[in-house]
Amino acid sequence: MSDKANRVNLLDLTPARAAAVLGEFFKATGTPAYRAAQVVRRLWVNPARSFADMTELPAALRDLLATRFDLPRLELVAHQASTDGTQKFLFRLADNESIETVAIPDGDRMTICVSSQAGCALQCAFCATGAMGFSRNLSVHEIAGQVREMRMLEPPLRVTNVVFMGMGEPMMNWIAVDPALTILNDPNGLGIGARHITVSTVGVLPGIVALGERPEQFRLAISVHAPTDSLRRDLMPINVKYPLADVIAAALVFDRRVTFEYVMLGGVNDAIENAMELGRLARECRAFVNLIPLHPGGTRGFTPSTPERLRAFVAELKRQDVEVAIRKSRGMDIAAACGQLRVERLGRGSPLRANKHGDVQIA
Repeated sequence: MSDKANRVNLLDLTPARAAAVLGEFFKATGTPAYRAAQVVRRLWVNPARSFADMTELPAALRDLLATRFDLPRLELVAHQASTDGTQKFLFRLADNESIETVAIPDGDRMTICVSSQAGCALQCAFCATGAMGFSRNLSVHEIAGQVREMRMLEPPLRVTNVVFMGMGEPMMNWIAVDPALTILNDPNGLGIGARHITVSTVGVLPGIVALGERPEQFRLAISVHAPTDSLRRDLMPINVKYPLADVIAAALVFDRRVTFEYVMLGGVNDAIENAMELGRLARECRAFVNLIPLHPGGTRGFTPSTPERLRAFVAELKRQDVEVAIRKSRGMDIAAACGQLRVERLGRGSPLRANKHGDVQIA
């Protein structure tokens, strides 16, 4: 094995675990114990680009750390800014896979939309990422590192909110998403409040249960997109494995308020009858409904709902006393809007087919 392969990646560890590992190492090397807290602070709170940048440490200690530990970066290869202030970042990973991350400003808030997989296996009919196919799950540092990299920009982006709505299905990579959530929330990590972190899922039931069992008040968003099993199976193949009734039942027992995400597809899921059915489901589990105007860049040639249909749909939900909002379209001119993220693979092997989930790790 190479020296790099033998080094411990501190960014794959929660802050508490990193402190413990560093404490053991410093004890064995006769280094003062307080140095562990100094290093942990430079992992996430005030992230260092390398051990050499930790100038509060003696040079000899910095050199020693670099022989035993690793601080991998995500390589920024492209950065686009929209006319509305949205920014999209393309990161290349160590194995040449690539992911996209989106930063969305809104007043004093800065929301980062993070990816949890390279590609996606689910092939939802209206989503460009699904059309890529699935390559692999991201590791802990590749997920939380997307926010870390925002702190190392010049000038840095001050992130206030994180949503797992980028590339991939986070509940099918719970083994990495779980500790990444800890890093995002921990005051010794990125220090983002749990109520400002939302995990979005198509309805992978074991993941919903696992998220609900965590003590923090993380938010849950469920991609519903159709209010009946028959239509949802056509739009979202995962509905065969996790039927809508089971998803709603899981949302009902989730001890925090749930958001329903619902992309509006002209002539497909935007009839008054659909609104009536969606309203019934939302009332059943006291969900907030977030309607998403269709953006270009998906598959199968869908068209957006007309403004008239959208207004009638909203009116029906409100008639049923369902709280509803229309998501503002952001970053469309740089293909950063919902459902548009799609990294083009150049010089790489073909992605896995959607039915090959051997790499998928559900809770």
